[in-house]
Amino acid sequence: MENKTKLSHIDAGGRVNMVDVGEKPLSKRSARAKGHISLAAETISLIKENSLKKGDLLATAEIAGIMAAKKTSELIPLCHPLLLTKVGVYLTIDPNGVQAESYVSCTGSTGVEMEALTAVSAALLTVYDMCKAVDKKMVIDRIELLEKSKKAI
Repeated sequence: MENKTKLSHIDAGGRVNMVDVGEKPLSKRSARAKGHISLAAETISLIKENSLKKGDLLATAEIAGIMAAKKTSELIPLCHPLLLTKVGVYLTIDPNGVQAESYVSCTGSTGVEMEALTAVSAALLTVYDMCKAVDKKMVIDRIELLEKSKKAI
């Protein structure tokens, strides 16, 4: 049985290696991720009122997340470029800040976890960028993979 703790991105000589997924069968892949940014109460009010100088925060951050998911292989060195079939990024305001959640899917030979995590990260970084003039104590945290799936086709 293959050792499951072996790192797939390291070759026999210990060098970084992009995994060859060419022989893997195509399957329906999906992943969901989430993250949070803590904001001051005043900042949350500005977002709710759509009063930030940079514009509509929620729509802008959701679009940034979608764009980032599509660019993941350009940002993370060993990620394969994928033909994504769906990217959804959804931001919600809560009493302590903004939560971002993503859903990504494709038909391919490797998973979309990194795309889902990248989408959430970029969406939250966009919130940070749009609020930095009014909130100096923002904290991005709790970025995590919620689920991933692989179904034979």
